[in-house]
Amino acid sequence: MKSIEVVAAIIIYNDKILCVQRGTNKLDYISHKYEFPGGKMEIGETREEAIKREIFEELKMEIKVKEDFITVNHHYPDFILTMHSFICLCDNPDLTLTEHVDFKWLNKDELMNLDWAAADIPIVKKLMN
Repeated sequence: MKSIEVVAAIIIYNDKILCVQRGTNKLDYISHKYEFPGGKMEIGETREEAIKREIFEELKMEIKVKEDFITVNHHYPDFILTMHSFICLCDNPDLTLTEHVDFKWLNKDELMNLDWAAADIPIVKKLMN
């Protein structure tokens, strides 16, 4: 089975967390699900460099990587995902969606109200504790 390694940003601004919604995907089980933004690392990139690049590409947003949060290994039907998540901060909440269809800034206690991609749920649960 194919393995994919990605980075994800838990972006915090004024105690609210950025949640982004995927569009339609050929894989039904991730279509329209919410997730923490991020993506694949390029050859030679550190995880921190990759997350900053991905967030700028996807959201046109500058972030500061504060700390490692949790690494999730999730077995989807078609691939195995290893996702390294980071707590990140931004000075400005303005963003431009280039890949996602919607976004929300939520308090921790509101996070479980969204329909999350399965691999992101362990991150949500840890954030709520």
